[in-house]
Amino acid sequence: MPRLTTFSKLIITIIIVGIVALLGKCALDSPQFQDILSEQKAKEASSKVETADNNRPTTSSSTNYSSDDDVIKIGVVTWGGYAGGQYFNEGFQANERSRFYRDYGFKVQFEILDDFAASRNAFKNDDVNLLWATIDAFPTEGSGMFDFDPVVVFQADWSRGGDAIVARRGISKVSDLRGKKIAVAELTPSHSFLLWLLDAGGLTTKDVELVIQPSAVDAAEVFKSGQVDAAVVWSPDDIGCVEAVPGSRVLESTRSASHIIADVFVAKKDYVDKNKVKLEQLYEGWMKGAAEINLNDNNKRKAAKILAENFSGFSEEDSYQAINNVRLATHGDNINFFGLNRDYKGVTGSSLYTRMSEVYKGLGFIEGRAPGWRGISYPQIVEKANLQGVSHQAEDAPKFKAATAADETKAAIASKAVSINFRTGEFQLDENSKYIIDKEFVGVAQAFGNSRIRIEGNTDNTGSRQLNIDLSKKRAQAVANYLISEHKMPRNRLIVVGNGPDQPLASNDTDNGRAKNRRTDFELVGA
Repeated sequence: MPRLTTFSKLIITIIIVGIVALLGKCALDSPQFQDILSEQKAKEASSKVETADNNRPTTSSSTNYSSDDDVIKIGVVTWGGYAGGQYFNEGFQANERSRFYRDYGFKVQFEILDDFAASRNAFKNDDVNLLWATIDAFPTEGSGMFDFDPVVVFQADWSRGGDAIVARRGISKVSDLRGKKIAVAELTPSHSFLLWLLDAGGLTTKDVELVIQPSAVDAAEVFKSGQVDAAVVWSPDDIGCVEAVPGSRVLESTRSASHIIADVFVAKKDYVDKNKVKLEQLYEGWMKGAAEINLNDNNKRKAAKILAENFSGFSEEDSYQAINNVRLATHGDNINFFGLNRDYKGVTGSSLYTRMSEVYKGLGFIEGRAPGWRGISYPQIVEKANLQGVSHQAEDAPKFKAATAADETKAAIASKAVSINFRTGEFQLDENSKYIIDKEFVGVAQAFGNSRIRIEGNTDNTGSRQLNIDLSKKRAQAVANYLISEHKMPRNRLIVVGNGPDQPLASNDTDNGRAKNRRTDFELVGA
């Protein structure tokens, strides 16, 4: 039998040692081992804390801790959009199982503050360090909040079905709301959503009768009782309303109106300056939690269980649906939201905040001047993060199939007429026409990002019908080409129609009537 040489033995030994080392590294890098290691570190840290505090009275409550300086207290409402942080925290209470504690060494406490006034008082009194807000309604908070120098530190979510408008039988599009009673909670995300939808349908609050309610929950109850024709509600009350009122329907929701209601967290500037590193770590952990939920249904189920344990009256299925009714913002989404991606052409925190400041000021809800976006945004927390990989990327733009002939006549939810002037017989857009499109429609198109847009060209009856139909389609196509090239809107999202003189708004027997008929209609159509 041949014997191994000394050199052969050396080679075999090196190979065996290499394999053992490789297996050992794989084991050390495994998530299971890292969890065990983190738990051991947490136990050691806990032991040190107990040793240091052995002269203090102890308690079994998980909300008691050695010092408030070790805890970030966050005020939230009963809403699925904060699941990323609550999941990463392993619950709402400050605890040592929390990955915030295991990975970064501090604890996090979530306080449910569904009463709006109470939540703001908690912020002012430092009972919470971070507080929920929606950027659309934040301009209306006035000196009550702005005296405390709040800054927006990160975005938690976009509402995607969590807010809805329910309507009674016979109301199938926005124009049907004219003259109707609508229950809405004033100066809340519900109010903002209604204002956007009315604008998309060419209406204002003067065209409807608002029935002001304390909350979206109250608006739902008023609708169920038959006192109003429509109401702006939160999920899952939209389902309850449709079930309770025969023939009623969800007219529109933030599932289509995808970029109107953005949940953010604000903190006092002084607190941020003193706790910047801790907030950077909070943000990093929160984004990791959101990414894990977005990519894995088991993680979403786990998050739903956590929510159900803390939300009064919510089952796990209710909580699961609540998470499905939002887009949990990723790090990439925050990069876009804070305007840190120059290639992004969608809705930013700045554009949304600025627009709603102007809208609410025009309605008389803002006295004086609301702080500008630069005065309330704090992008440094987001800028500091280094989160790589697909799970942390921004949300992809929605995909649309190519428009069909059926899409050209499909019923629209909302239609807004915009007067774009062309020279006789021409279809090129001039600079003034582009300005009008930007001002009157682009914001609506971006806000209702999951809806198709139908662009319908219309003319008066001067000249032959066929000539006008061809001309009107070329004009509508010119508008579509501008939206594609300048605002990066998906080509398949746009439906181009030329009506010619067939859909007049007024008589063609007068100059004024013909001018009204020479228009472009922008319509929101379900995808």
